[in-house]
Amino acid sequence: MQLSVIGCGYLGAVHAAAMASIGHDVVGIDIDQRKIDALSRGEAPFFEPGLHEILSEGVAAGRLRFTTDIAAAEGAAVHFIGVGTPQQQSGHAADLTYVNEAFDALIPHLRAGDIVAGKSTVPVGTAATLAPKVDAAGATLVWNPEFLREGWAVQDTIDPDRLVAGVHEGPGGERAAEILREVYAPAVAKGTPFIITDYATAELVKVSANAFLATKISFINAMAEIAEVTGADVTLLADAIGHDVRIGRRFLGAGIGFGGGCLPKDIRAFAARAEELGRGESVNFLREVDAINMRRRDRAVELVVDGLGGSVFGKKIAVLGAAFKPHSDDVRDSPALDVAVRLNGLGAEIVVTDPQAIDNARRLHPQLAYEVDRDTALRDADAVVLVTEWDEYRREMSPEHVSTLTHGRVVVDGRNGLDAAAWRAAGWNYYGMGRP
Repeated sequence: MQLSVIGCGYLGAVHAAAMASIGHDVVGIDIDQRKIDALSRGEAPFFEPGLHEILSEGVAAGRLRFTTDIAAAEGAAVHFIGVGTPQQQSGHAADLTYVNEAFDALIPHLRAGDIVAGKSTVPVGTAATLAPKVDAAGATLVWNPEFLREGWAVQDTIDPDRLVAGVHEGPGGERAAEILREVYAPAVAKGTPFIITDYATAELVKVSANAFLATKISFINAMAEIAEVTGADVTLLADAIGHDVRIGRRFLGAGIGFGGGCLPKDIRAFAARAEELGRGESVNFLREVDAINMRRRDRAVELVVDGLGGSVFGKKIAVLGAAFKPHSDDVRDSPALDVAVRLNGLGAEIVVTDPQAIDNARRLHPQLAYEVDRDTALRDADAVVLVTEWDEYRREMSPEHVSTLTHGRVVVDGRNGLDAAAWRAAGWNYYGMGRP
C-alpha cells in the first residue's frame, strides 16, 4: 500500500521506516531539509536501536523516500500525521501549531477516499475539530495514537501490544478502520488487539496511559520520601507490593523520576485540557505527580552535597548519564542533565558521560564538561552520580575498578541500579534514593 508520513521527527521517522520494513511504499515529508537529506541517505537523525537498519534497508530497496514537498503525498491511500505537540511557552497546554499546519498543507493534496490517520498526541477534542476539514476534501479522518517507548520504538511499531483506531460513526469510519487493519496486517495476523473507538476515546487512550505510568512512577517516589525518614528500603517495598498481580513490579523503580519529550508535557497538557473542559478537579492529582517528580531531582542533589560534607564547591563530580533514559540520545527534560546543571550551579566541577547523548547534551548545556569515555570521566572524581541506567554503568562497572580511578569514595545512585552491598563492601559511601 502507498503511505505518506507527514512529520519526520522521532515518531514520524520511526513510523515511516517501520511501515516500509513490512512491505509498504512510503514517502516521508518534513520541512527540515537537513533532516530529509540525512534520512534520504539512510541515516537516522537520532539514536534509536534498530532504526538505522530498517531505514537504510528501506531506502536502498526503493520502498522508502523522503522529501520536503508536500505534493509528494498525492497518490497515497493513507496519510499519517506524526508532528510534534510541544508544551506552549506561555502555559502547560499543548501547542497544536504543527498539527494544524500539517493538516492545512495536506488537505489540498487529498483525493476522494483517502484516509488521514492522526498519530500525534493531542488534547481530547482535537480530532472532532479537524474532521470537517478532512471530510470536505472527500477523505476520512481516523485517530491512530502511538504508544512508542524510546529505546523500543521500532519493535513497538512493527509488533505493538495494541492498535487503536478512533473513527466517526457510519460507513466511512468502518472503511477507515478496515484500511488501517490492512496497513497493520502483520501485527493483526499475530493477534494484536485492534480496538475501534470514537475520536475522543482514541485521544484519551494515549494521554491517560501516560498519566497512569507517570502516576505509578511518582507513587513509588513518594514512598521513597517516606522511606528516607523511616529507614525503610523502597526497593524491597517495591518488590513486595509488585508481587500483587493487581499492581505489578514494572514502573515501580524509585529514583530521580521521569523525563523526556512525552510524559512531563503530556500530563501537564492533560491537566490543562481538563481545566478547559471544566473538570480540572478530576486530574488535580497530576499536578502532585509532577511535583513529586521534580522533587526527586532536588533530593539527588541533596545526597551529593551531604555525601561531600555539605558543599560541592570545587569538587569534581562524574555524572554517569545525560539521556533521560537508556537506549536513547534524547535529552529533553532529562532528569540526568538537570541534576548535572544544578550541581554545576553550586560550584562543582562536572564531567558528564553518556554512550549516545553527549552531542545533544552539549548543544543544550555547553557550560558543562563532557567526556565520551566513561573511565576518563571517572578519573580523579570526588563523587560519582549514576543518573541514567545504561548497562555499562549498572552491570559492567565494578566498584573495585572505579576505586582505581577516582579520588573520592562517594557514589549517589540516582536510579537504584547499583548493588549497594557490593559498593559498600568495596569501601564506598553509597547513597540510594529511598534506601537506608
